This record gives sequence, structure tokens and C-alpha cells, in this order.
Amino acid sequence: MLRKALILVEGDRGNGPLCIQAAERLGLHPITLAVDPARYGYVAARSIESIGVDTANIDALIRECYGLRRRYDIAGITGLADDEVLVSATVGKLCRHFGLPGPRPVSIEQCTDKFTQRQLLSQAGVSVPAYHMAANGKEAESFASEIGLPVIVKPALGSGSARAKLCRNLEELAAHTANLFGMKQTARVAQRILVEDFIEGPQYNVNMIGNEIIGIAMVELCQWPSFICREWAYPAVLNDGEHEKISDVSLNCIQALGLGWGPTNIELRLTKHGPVVIGVRPHLPASPAPELVQLAYGVDLITEHIKLVTGAQRSLRRRPTDTAAVRFLISDRDGTFDWVDGNTGASAVSGVSEVKWYIEPKARIARKGDCRDHIGHVIAVSSNHAQTRVILQRAADSINWSITPSPNLGE
Repeated sequence: MLRKALILVEGDRGNGPLCIQAAERLGLHPITLAVDPARYGYVAARSIESIGVDTANIDALIRECYGLRRRYDIAGITGLADDEVLVSATVGKLCRHFGLPGPRPVSIEQCTDKFTQRQLLSQAGVSVPAYHMAANGKEAESFASEIGLPVIVKPALGSGSARAKLCRNLEELAAHTANLFGMKQTARVAQRILVEDFIEGPQYNVNMIGNEIIGIAMVELCQWPSFICREWAYPAVLNDGEHEKISDVSLNCIQALGLGWGPTNIELRLTKHGPVVIGVRPHLPASPAPELVQLAYGVDLITEHIKLVTGAQRSLRRRPTDTAAVRFLISDRDGTFDWVDGNTGASAVSGVSEVKWYIEPKARIARKGDCRDHIGHVIAVSSNHAQTRVILQRAADSINWSITPSPNLGE
């Protein structure tokens, strides 16, 4: 009998190791297919079987999977999505070719194109920011004047907040649009940008599997114009009316976009007129969200996703018990990361679940103004939000690090 394998298309520094561990716990042999497997340090560190292949080429992926089927029983195929590598639609096509469970490719592609996503949500009556698609800087300026400054400007194709910027005046708008239109054309970055209204209000992230809401996080951002998350906390503090409105709009998003299979993350802001949907992402939430969901609700999103793609029986029964939150560690300057002190003290704080760094000493830091600026995190758990925040602050205060400035590094 052939050994059962789980194919992972590309990888991710956070969710990648979690998927590997979950697959092995389920008795599966994980195999990574990636353009450059060495890009993912955990693959080499754990001697994970990997194959270099053009993951944007569906025919190349099909050939590799046929080759692997000579040695393994392919139980499932899934992909790991980050802001740089978008593979979900390709994975859906691959699953369909081999008759395996997977997402609808058309639905994934509709979500990845933010303009199409906005259109479909608007047509379904879901509240989204006022928006326009711009093909050049002149159009962007015209649309910004029509919507009214400040506006959010971002690539139309992609996932997450990478390269999104709050433009408060025409000078910032011109500089950012010139930067976006000047980017090298790739399969992932189209020469189109989205100009949309800036929606103010508390932000929440909704994590779903299929049509079921698993968790709702309260999100705290750093000071604008950055798009850097400072904290996530589960479960969000909501009254019954707010919870019902967020639940209703989340389910409407799923229906409007033809999703309803697998994990989906919905980012929204709660205004006095109700929830406004900022974005829908049809893949697993970025780490450490899965870890926080498991701590707060008792649901292992990673394991349940792998069960889904392999056709195994799942268990999404929630048992909310604690409040789990993360404080992200963020550099305040460009430069070279020299040293860190206080990890042991932070880890020893009662209630701290994890202290983790994403970079090593001597790493170069060039801030982007979005989620890519996170250099580490602290996770804390307690019985209530107030206590959890106290624990996070105490742990964060005990950590010190040094960065040798390099003013021109981010240019």
C-alpha cells in the first residue's frame, strides 16, 4: 500500500510549519512544491521532501503530481498563500484535475481581483467602501477627488494589505501611484490600482470554514497612514446586535462570492451605519491567527483544513474558554537588526504562551508601512481581555532590541 501524501503548493513562514506538523500528526507525508523551496527555511530545517517547480504553471504542477503518484497515494492538495505568492486558484484547478476536494477556482480568482470582489459584493447589497479602478496616475487623481481625500490606494490584484497606503493629499497620492505603476509587471501584480474611500471605525477579522463562523478578532492598528497591525484579540468584545450584524454580513459575503468551501477571512470595519467590508480572503488566516483561534475557541484551523482537503471527518465544535491576543513587535527604523534581550523574561511572564521572532540578528530591515514590518510577536492568554492586555504589555516591556540605523535602506 502506498504511503498517503499531502501536497503543499508553496509555503509560508508562519502557517507552513503548522501545516507540516498537522499533516504528520494525521499520518500524512507532506511534500512541498515551490518555485524555490529554499525560500522556506523550515523545509530544509526539517528535511521536508520538496520539488522545485513553476507553481504558476498548472501543466507543470500536474506533471509533478503524476510523477509523485507513482510513489504515493496523494490524499489531498492545498496551498499556502501570503501577500507575495498567490496560489489558491491554481490549487483549486489542480484539485479538480485529480478529483480531490478543493475550492472553486473561479470563486478564488474573483476574490483575488479586488475590483471584481467589490463589484460582486456591491451587487449583493454588501456595504463596501466607494471605489474606482485606475489605469494610470491621472485617473487615480481624478477618482480620489471624486471620492474625497483621504483615500486608500492599493494594487487591484493580490491578497491582504501589502502595498496599500492611506493617501491624505495629492502629493502622497502621486508618489504612491507612481511607485505602484512603476513596479515590475508580474503574473501577481497587474498594472491596475484600486482607489477607495477611507472607512473609519473599529476593525474586526472574521475567520470562517465553509459557512460557519469560527472566530471574530478585534484588531488594533498602529497610527495611520501605516497598515501595520499592533494587536489581534479573540474573541472580540461585541454586544448581541453587533455580533449579529457582523455574522450576517459575513455569510452574505460567502454567498455573494460563491465561496462556502474551506477557510475564508473577512476584514471589516464597524461604522454607525453598520459593517463595511474591507476585504475577503479565501484561504487560511495568517499566523498567528490559527494559534489564537485554537487558544480561544479550541478549534485547530490548520488541522481541520487538512482534514477538509483530504476528505477526513472534521470537528468544528467550539468551546470558548479564554481570551487570546497577540502583540506584534515592530521596528521603528530601517537598518540592521543587531541583538535582542529579554526573551526569557517575557516568556516567564504568567499567561504568556509564545515569544517568537521572524528575523535573525544581522538581518536588514526596510520598513514597508504594512504587515511586512512585523519582526516578531508575543501571545498571551487569560480569562478576560483586560488581564490579557496587561500580560501582553508586561511581556513587551521586558523585551529590548537594537537596530543600527540605515536611513536609505527603505528607499
